Amino acid sequence: MIFDALANDRRYFNFHPGFKAAFQYLHNPLHHALPSGRHPIDGDRLYAMVIRAPGKGRDKVVSEIHRKYIDIQYSIQGTDTMGWRNAGDCQQIEKPFDEAKDCGLFADSLPVWFDLPPGHFAIFYPWDAHAPMCGVGDLHKIVVKVAMEG
Repeated sequence: MIFDALANDRRYFNFHPGFKAAFQYLHNPLHHALPSGRHPIDGDRLYAMVIRAPGKGRDKVVSEIHRKYIDIQYSIQGTDTMGWRNAGDCQQIEKPFDEAKDCGLFADSLPVWFDLPPGHFAIFYPWDAHAPMCGVGDLHKIVVKVAMEG
């Protein structure tokens, strides 16, 4: 997991071939005005999910994992609270992994919590179980999905 301000994104361009395009997408203010839903960047290799929804708080939180995609979760408005746990330490399956949706859910407690304020991002790899949207109030985020293999 990586947490930083969007202003520092160049530090991460070499971490994955799709990261430079992902961060360029996040810098474009026109993308911040897009409606909620999926928006293509580079086919299935790179796409954005725009989310406008109320945060659900930290009660009854489940964490998610992905195998095919890296998440770059970027906060535009509102401060999201996010939880993290090493995916290999998750034992309490809430929903078995669904290959088609690239998502599995776990009910294990999360030892790490942090706030994701506007202008900041968190990168979650397949080995990072994470619980997004745990802030309170209205949240506006873009999650760029970057295929592990490109």
